[in-house]
Amino acid sequence: MAMDDTLKSFMDKFKMPDFNGMDWKGSTDGLRQSFYRASRSVERDLPDLAEISNLVVDGADGPLKARLYVPLAAGIAPAPAIIFFHGGGFVLGDIDTHDVICRRLAASSRCRVLSIDYRLAPEHRFPTAHRDALAAWSWATDRNNILGFDPDRIAVAGDSAGGNLSAFVAQETGRTGALMPAFQLLLYPLVQFADIRTKRMTFQESGFFISPNLFDYFRDSYVERETDRMDKRVSPLFAPDEDFAGLAPAHLVLCGWDPLKDEGKAYAAKLAAHGVPVTIKEHPGMVHGFMNMTAVSMPARKAIEEAGLVVGKALGARD
Repeated sequence: MAMDDTLKSFMDKFKMPDFNGMDWKGSTDGLRQSFYRASRSVERDLPDLAEISNLVVDGADGPLKARLYVPLAAGIAPAPAIIFFHGGGFVLGDIDTHDVICRRLAASSRCRVLSIDYRLAPEHRFPTAHRDALAAWSWATDRNNILGFDPDRIAVAGDSAGGNLSAFVAQETGRTGALMPAFQLLLYPLVQFADIRTKRMTFQESGFFISPNLFDYFRDSYVERETDRMDKRVSPLFAPDEDFAGLAPAHLVLCGWDPLKDEGKAYAAKLAAHGVPVTIKEHPGMVHGFMNMTAVSMPARKAIEEAGLVVGKALGARD
Protein backbone atom coordinates (compact mmCIF):
# COMPACT_ATOMS: atom_id res chain seq x y z
CA MET A 1 0.00 0.00 0.00
CA ALA A 2 1.20 3.52 -0.78
CA MET A 3 2.36 5.77 2.02
CA ASP A 4 -0.26 8.14 3.42
CA ASP A 5 -0.06 11.37 1.37
CA THR A 6 0.00 13.74 4.35
CA LEU A 7 2.83 11.83 5.97
CA LYS A 8 4.79 11.70 2.73
CA SER A 9 4.52 15.47 2.33
CA PHE A 10 5.63 15.99 5.92
CA MET A 11 8.58 13.62 5.62
CA ASP A 12 9.75 15.24 2.38
CA LYS A 13 10.39 18.34 4.51
CA PHE A 14 11.94 16.47 7.44
CA LYS A 15 15.71 16.25 6.96
CA MET A 16 17.62 13.59 8.87
CA PRO A 17 21.30 14.23 9.66
CA ASP A 18 23.90 12.60 7.44
CA PHE A 19 25.54 9.93 9.59
CA ASN A 20 28.54 9.43 7.32
CA GLY A 21 31.45 11.22 8.92
CA MET A 22 29.25 13.16 11.33
CA ASP A 23 30.55 13.59 14.84
CA TRP A 24 28.66 11.57 17.44
CA LYS A 25 27.73 14.46 19.76
CA GLY A 26 26.66 16.65 16.86
CA SER A 27 24.46 13.88 15.51
CA THR A 28 22.70 13.47 18.84
CA ASP A 29 22.08 17.19 19.28
CA GLY A 30 20.83 17.58 15.71
CA LEU A 31 18.51 14.62 15.99
CA ARG A 32 17.05 15.83 19.25
CA GLN A 33 16.35 19.28 17.88
CA SER A 34 14.76 17.89 14.71
CA PHE A 35 12.67 15.36 16.61
CA TYR A 36 11.45 17.99 19.07
CA ARG A 37 10.42 20.38 16.30
CA ALA A 38 8.65 17.65 14.34
CA SER A 39 6.80 16.34 17.40
CA ARG A 40 5.75 19.71 18.83
CA SER A 41 3.81 21.09 15.86
CA VAL A 42 0.93 23.22 17.11
CA GLU A 43 -2.54 21.69 17.13
CA ARG A 44 -5.57 23.91 17.58
CA ASP A 45 -8.12 21.26 18.48
CA LEU A 46 -6.60 19.16 21.25
CA PRO A 47 -9.15 17.42 23.48
CA ASP A 48 -10.05 19.12 26.75
CA LEU A 49 -8.89 17.35 29.88
CA ALA A 50 -9.86 17.76 33.52
CA GLU A 51 -6.29 18.20 34.72
CA ILE A 52 -2.68 18.12 33.53
CA SER A 53 -0.01 18.28 36.22
CA ASN A 54 3.76 17.98 36.24
CA LEU A 55 5.16 15.60 38.84
CA VAL A 56 8.46 14.26 40.06
CA VAL A 57 8.74 10.48 40.39
CA ASP A 58 11.51 8.24 41.66
CA GLY A 59 13.84 6.88 39.02
CA ALA A 60 16.48 4.25 39.63
CA ASP A 61 19.08 6.77 40.81
CA GLY A 62 17.14 9.94 41.53
CA PRO A 63 14.14 12.05 40.53
CA LEU A 64 12.55 11.96 37.08
CA LYS A 65 10.08 14.36 35.50
CA ALA A 66 6.61 13.02 34.80
CA ARG A 67 3.24 14.36 33.69
CA LEU A 68 -0.21 13.21 34.79
CA TYR A 69 -3.19 13.57 32.46
CA VAL A 70 -6.69 13.24 33.91
CA PRO A 71 -9.48 13.10 31.29
CA LEU A 72 -12.89 14.67 31.80
CA ALA A 73 -14.48 11.21 31.91
CA ALA A 74 -11.88 9.67 34.24
CA GLY A 75 -14.46 8.61 36.81
CA ILE A 76 -14.16 8.50 40.56
CA ALA A 77 -10.86 7.28 41.97
CA PRO A 78 -9.57 4.64 42.24
CA ALA A 79 -9.81 4.43 38.47
CA PRO A 80 -8.01 2.82 35.51
CA ALA A 81 -4.63 4.26 34.56
CA ILE A 82 -1.88 3.99 31.95
CA ILE A 83 1.85 4.35 32.61
CA PHE A 84 3.30 5.71 29.35
CA PHE A 85 6.91 5.57 28.13
CA HIS A 86 7.83 7.72 25.13
CA GLY A 87 9.75 6.53 22.09
CA GLY A 88 12.89 7.87 20.43
CA GLY A 89 15.40 5.04 20.26
CA PHE A 90 16.49 5.62 23.89
CA VAL A 91 18.25 8.76 22.56
CA LEU A 92 15.42 11.16 21.69
CA GLY A 93 12.15 12.32 23.16
CA ASP A 94 10.71 13.48 26.46
CA ILE A 95 7.33 14.17 28.03
CA ASP A 96 6.94 17.23 25.78
CA THR A 97 7.51 15.45 22.45
CA HIS A 98 4.78 12.98 23.41
CA ASP A 99 2.45 15.41 25.13
CA VAL A 100 -0.12 15.35 22.32
CA ILE A 101 -0.15 11.55 22.14
CA CYS A 102 -0.77 11.35 25.89
CA ARG A 103 -3.52 13.98 25.80
CA ARG A 104 -5.32 12.14 23.03
CA LEU A 105 -4.75 8.74 24.65
CA ALA A 106 -6.16 9.95 27.97
CA ALA A 107 -9.24 11.43 26.29
CA SER A 108 -10.03 8.40 24.14
CA SER A 109 -9.30 5.77 26.80
CA ARG A 110 -10.95 7.72 29.65
CA CYS A 111 -7.98 6.63 31.77
CA ARG A 112 -5.49 8.64 33.75
CA VAL A 113 -2.14 8.67 31.92
CA LEU A 114 1.20 9.10 33.68
CA SER A 115 4.01 9.89 31.21
CA ILE A 116 7.57 9.17 32.38
CA ASP A 117 10.68 11.14 31.38
CA TYR A 118 13.36 8.45 31.74
CA ARG A 119 17.06 9.17 31.19
CA LEU A 120 18.48 9.01 27.67
CA ALA A 121 21.57 7.75 25.89
CA PRO A 122 24.36 8.37 25.11
CA GLU A 123 24.64 10.18 28.44
CA HIS A 124 23.05 7.20 30.18
CA ARG A 125 23.78 3.76 28.75
CA PHE A 126 21.96 0.45 29.03
CA PRO A 127 20.30 -0.57 31.29
CA THR A 128 19.59 2.94 32.68
CA ALA A 129 16.30 3.54 30.82
CA HIS A 130 15.06 0.09 31.80
CA ARG A 131 15.98 0.62 35.44
CA ASP A 132 14.21 3.99 35.38
CA ALA A 133 11.09 2.49 33.80
CA LEU A 134 10.85 -0.22 36.44
CA ALA A 135 11.52 2.27 39.25
CA ALA A 136 8.82 4.62 37.91
CA TRP A 137 6.35 1.74 37.66
CA SER A 138 7.10 0.79 41.27
CA TRP A 139 6.80 4.42 42.40
CA ALA A 140 3.42 4.85 40.73
CA THR A 141 1.94 1.54 41.84
CA ASP A 142 3.08 2.21 45.43
CA ARG A 143 1.12 5.51 45.36
CA ASN A 144 -2.19 4.37 43.93
CA ASN A 145 -4.17 6.19 46.63
CA ILE A 146 -2.43 9.50 45.92
CA LEU A 147 -2.62 9.23 42.13
CA GLY A 148 -6.16 7.85 42.07
CA PHE A 149 -5.13 4.61 40.33
CA ASP A 150 -6.91 1.30 40.70
CA PRO A 151 -4.00 -1.14 41.28
CA ASP A 152 -5.85 -3.91 39.46
CA ARG A 153 -6.40 -1.76 36.34
CA ILE A 154 -3.05 -0.21 35.41
CA ALA A 155 -1.69 -0.66 31.89
CA VAL A 156 1.73 -0.02 30.43
CA ALA A 157 1.94 1.73 27.07
CA GLY A 158 4.59 3.19 24.83
CA ASP A 159 5.69 3.75 21.27
CA SER A 160 8.88 2.33 19.71
CA ALA A 161 11.53 2.36 22.48
CA GLY A 162 8.69 3.11 24.89
CA GLY A 163 7.00 -0.06 23.68
CA ASN A 164 10.25 -1.86 24.49
CA LEU A 165 10.18 -0.47 28.04
CA SER A 166 6.51 -1.42 28.39
CA ALA A 167 7.18 -5.01 27.32
CA PHE A 168 10.17 -5.11 29.69
CA VAL A 169 8.12 -3.88 32.66
CA ALA A 170 5.46 -6.52 31.93
CA GLN A 171 8.08 -9.28 31.77
CA GLU A 172 10.23 -8.07 34.66
CA THR A 173 7.35 -7.70 37.11
CA GLY A 174 6.39 -11.26 36.25
CA ARG A 175 9.93 -12.46 36.88
CA THR A 176 10.19 -10.71 40.25
CA GLY A 177 6.66 -11.23 41.58
CA ALA A 178 5.86 -7.50 41.70
CA LEU A 179 2.51 -6.02 40.75
CA MET A 180 2.08 -6.73 37.04
CA PRO A 181 0.37 -4.53 34.44
CA ALA A 182 -3.23 -5.41 33.64
CA PHE A 183 -2.76 -4.61 29.95
CA GLN A 184 -0.03 -3.82 27.40
CA LEU A 185 -0.47 -1.23 24.65
CA LEU A 186 2.56 -1.57 22.38
CA LEU A 187 2.74 1.02 19.61
CA TYR A 188 5.09 -0.09 16.80
CA PRO A 189 7.36 -1.48 19.54
CA LEU A 190 11.09 -2.08 19.35
CA VAL A 191 11.28 -5.66 20.65
CA GLN A 192 14.80 -6.60 19.58
CA PHE A 193 17.90 -4.42 19.54
CA ALA A 194 20.32 -6.83 17.88
CA ASP A 195 20.16 -6.10 14.16
CA ILE A 196 17.86 -5.27 11.25
CA ARG A 197 20.49 -5.37 8.50
CA THR A 198 20.44 -9.15 8.08
CA LYS A 199 16.70 -9.31 7.40
CA ARG A 200 15.35 -8.99 3.89
CA MET A 201 13.30 -5.79 3.84
CA THR A 202 10.81 -4.61 1.29
CA PHE A 203 11.02 -1.07 -0.05
CA GLN A 204 8.22 -0.09 2.33
CA GLU A 205 10.23 -1.28 5.33
CA SER A 206 13.46 0.53 4.61
CA GLY A 207 14.59 4.11 4.90
CA PHE A 208 11.69 5.90 6.57
CA PHE A 209 12.43 7.28 10.03
CA ILE A 210 13.99 3.97 11.11
CA SER A 211 16.63 3.15 8.51
CA PRO A 212 19.33 0.53 9.21
CA ASN A 213 21.83 3.35 9.81
CA LEU A 214 19.57 5.07 12.32
CA PHE A 215 18.77 1.77 14.04
CA ASP A 216 22.50 1.12 14.47
CA TYR A 217 23.04 4.66 15.72
CA PHE A 218 20.37 4.34 18.40
CA ARG A 219 21.49 0.86 19.42
CA ASP A 220 25.17 1.75 19.69
CA SER A 221 24.36 4.94 21.60
CA TYR A 222 22.43 2.99 24.23
CA VAL A 223 23.90 -0.53 24.24
CA GLU A 224 27.63 -0.14 24.64
CA ARG A 225 28.63 -3.82 24.64
CA GLU A 226 27.78 -6.01 21.67
CA THR A 227 27.13 -8.93 24.02
CA ASP A 228 24.22 -7.01 25.57
CA ARG A 229 22.25 -6.66 22.34
CA MET A 230 20.47 -9.96 22.96
CA ASP A 231 19.84 -9.24 26.64
CA LYS A 232 16.20 -10.05 27.39
CA ARG A 233 15.70 -6.62 28.94
CA VAL A 234 16.52 -4.67 25.77
CA SER A 235 15.41 -7.45 23.38
CA PRO A 236 12.27 -8.85 25.04
CA LEU A 237 11.51 -10.87 21.91
CA PHE A 238 14.39 -13.15 22.89
CA ALA A 239 13.31 -13.67 26.50
CA PRO A 240 12.91 -17.33 27.51
CA ASP A 241 9.53 -18.98 27.10
CA GLU A 242 8.76 -18.92 30.82
CA ASP A 243 8.87 -15.12 30.81
CA PHE A 244 5.84 -14.97 28.50
CA ALA A 245 3.54 -17.18 30.54
CA GLY A 246 0.96 -15.22 32.51
CA LEU A 247 1.62 -11.83 30.92
CA ALA A 248 -1.19 -9.30 30.60
CA PRO A 249 -3.27 -9.13 27.42
CA ALA A 250 -1.65 -7.00 24.73
CA HIS A 251 -2.67 -4.84 21.79
CA LEU A 252 -0.02 -4.02 19.18
CA VAL A 253 -0.26 -1.20 16.67
CA LEU A 254 1.99 -1.77 13.65
CA CYS A 255 2.84 0.19 10.50
CA GLY A 256 3.22 -0.96 6.91
CA TRP A 257 6.20 1.34 6.29
CA ASP A 258 8.32 0.19 9.22
CA PRO A 259 11.35 -2.12 9.44
CA LEU A 260 10.19 -3.15 12.94
CA LYS A 261 6.85 -4.52 11.72
CA ASP A 262 7.92 -8.15 11.39
CA GLU A 263 9.46 -8.19 14.86
CA GLY A 264 6.22 -6.79 16.24
CA LYS A 265 4.27 -9.59 14.60
CA ALA A 266 6.77 -12.12 15.94
CA TYR A 267 6.34 -10.74 19.46
CA ALA A 268 2.56 -10.96 19.16
CA ALA A 269 2.86 -14.54 17.94
CA LYS A 270 5.10 -15.46 20.86
CA LEU A 271 2.64 -13.93 23.31
CA ALA A 272 -0.23 -15.84 21.72
CA ALA A 273 1.75 -19.09 21.72
CA HIS A 274 2.00 -18.81 25.50
CA GLY A 275 -1.69 -18.19 26.03
CA VAL A 276 -1.61 -14.40 26.24
CA PRO A 277 -4.63 -12.73 24.60
CA VAL A 278 -3.27 -10.48 21.88
CA THR A 279 -4.69 -8.32 19.10
CA ILE A 280 -2.97 -6.44 16.27
CA LYS A 281 -4.00 -3.34 14.38
CA GLU A 282 -1.88 -2.67 11.30
CA HIS A 283 -1.89 0.66 9.48
CA PRO A 284 -0.55 -0.19 6.00
CA GLY A 285 0.04 3.38 4.80
CA MET A 286 1.76 4.63 7.96
CA VAL A 287 5.43 5.01 8.90
CA HIS A 288 7.20 4.28 12.15
CA GLY A 289 6.48 7.10 14.60
CA PHE A 290 3.37 8.32 12.78
CA MET A 291 1.46 9.02 16.01
CA ASN A 292 3.76 11.99 16.57
CA MET A 293 2.40 13.54 13.36
CA THR A 294 -1.15 14.36 14.44
CA ALA A 295 -0.67 18.02 13.46
CA VAL A 296 -0.60 16.99 9.80
CA SER A 297 -2.36 13.62 9.75
CA MET A 298 -5.98 12.92 10.59
CA PRO A 299 -5.35 9.16 10.28
CA ALA A 300 -2.73 9.50 13.03
CA ARG A 301 -5.31 11.12 15.30
CA LYS A 302 -7.79 8.38 14.48
CA ALA A 303 -5.21 5.69 15.22
CA ILE A 304 -4.52 7.10 18.70
CA GLU A 305 -8.26 7.30 19.34
CA GLU A 306 -8.71 3.67 18.28
CA ALA A 307 -5.81 2.52 20.47
CA GLY A 308 -7.26 4.44 23.40
CA LEU A 309 -10.63 2.77 22.91
CA VAL A 310 -8.96 -0.65 23.03
CA VAL A 311 -7.09 -0.03 26.27
CA GLY A 312 -10.03 1.83 27.80
CA LYS A 313 -12.35 -1.11 27.17
CA ALA A 314 -9.74 -3.58 28.44
CA LEU A 315 -9.42 -1.68 31.73
CA GLY A 316 -13.15 -1.16 32.14
CA ALA A 317 -13.06 2.58 31.61
CA ARG A 318 -15.25 2.36 28.51
CA ASP A 319 -18.18 0.20 27.49
